[in-house]
Amino acid sequence: MSASTSLGVWLRAPVPASPFQARMQALWMAWRRLRRNPPALAGAIMLLLLLAVAAFAPLIATHDILAQDLTARLQKPSATHWLGTDDLGRDIFSRVIYGSRITLYIAFLAALIAAPLGLIIGTTAGYLGGWTDTILMRLVDIFLSFPSLILALAFVAALGPGIENAIIAISLAAWPPIARLARAETLTVRNSDYIAAVRLQGASRMRIIVHHVMPMCIPSVIVRITLNMAAIILTAAGLGFLGLGAQPPSPEWGAMLSTGRQFAMNAWWIAAIPGCAILLTSLAFNLFGDGLRDILDPRHG
Repeated sequence: MSASTSLGVWLRAPVPASPFQARMQALWMAWRRLRRNPPALAGAIMLLLLLAVAAFAPLIATHDILAQDLTARLQKPSATHWLGTDDLGRDIFSRVIYGSRITLYIAFLAALIAAPLGLIIGTTAGYLGGWTDTILMRLVDIFLSFPSLILALAFVAALGPGIENAIIAISLAAWPPIARLARAETLTVRNSDYIAAVRLQGASRMRIIVHHVMPMCIPSVIVRITLNMAAIILTAAGLGFLGLGAQPPSPEWGAMLSTGRQFAMNAWWIAAIPGCAILLTSLAFNLFGDGLRDILDPRHG
């Protein structure tokens, strides 16, 4: 029996012999579900390519992203400058490549802040109920009453322009939907038999929330924050477009789009290239998030 055949039998065993084998079987089933969903697989491949581009940006970029050459300004795409140059003669291809680092940095850091914050508030409100639930949910309603971009604009205007402040502002605008979802998930599990058994054993409410309620909500939160990545990227680009996010000469896609709008008629590539980068990245997160829902939520399996 070959090694590949042995591995296949091991992964398809009806009863796993160890926790490690059970985890590997779960990963194998997740891969099979992802493979059966071509749009989700395409989104995953696009995201992996984007991560590779961001990781190896110094090796991929062909020019210095800050070097200005006014004699080469507004050049069309060519063999020297694959995606043309901007109004200061900087290579757009290299700037878009490095801009992927900034976009992913903002998106992932905002998600890492918003997801735990929304999870903690939502599960606490859903499990404790009463006045705690009322106060926290009214706070969520206040945040949800404003469009996320307008809310982020308000926060970043108060904090000041910059990448760090933009991340904080985006996080503060992104956590309420996560909290609402976590609360709904908590309401479905707080009266379950296993929660009652843990409560009878004398576990505190905080321990029940952290060790028994939150783990049940994490898959749905991961799916929601993945689907929200597109909105986070668009909000970050919007802040950069308005001059409230990354500051020049940073190659952030929204800031590049803002620079290119005044040359849209005679140098379309300056705005079109970063705009397409934003579009493809948002599309990749949406496609992958939809497939991730099928993988992590058995109700959509």
